[in-house]
Amino acid sequence: MKSSMTIGELAARFELPTHVLRHWESAGLLAPARHESGHRRYGPADLRRVAMILMGKEAGLGLRALREVLAGPDPMEHADLLREHVAVLEQRIARARAAKELVEHALECPLSFDECPHAREQIESRIP
Repeated sequence: MKSSMTIGELAARFELPTHVLRHWESAGLLAPARHESGHRRYGPADLRRVAMILMGKEAGLGLRALREVLAGPDPMEHADLLREHVAVLEQRIARARAAKELVEHALECPLSFDECPHAREQIESRIP
């Protein structure tokens, strides 16, 4: 790997548009070195940082939370924030499982959606 990359080269490595890297920089997630010409230069640490940002985004963390978690040398310094996020993920997983069960039931139920007692129960539970 080259010791220094342009923004285009780094973006291409991760199949990202360059504006995403610029946005992450403005959000405080990236701090590339600057060449004498003023152009951004990215090194191996930036490569790892982009990988960590993408992993955090895949885990559902927002940019603000990512900035906080990645601010120090050890993400576990922010265990409370991560625990809160685990609770949010658990809620999303529960909703996704319920949705999957409803769809699976709809595929197997011989009744129309309006006639199906299970579907009606689900619909009624959503009415305030």
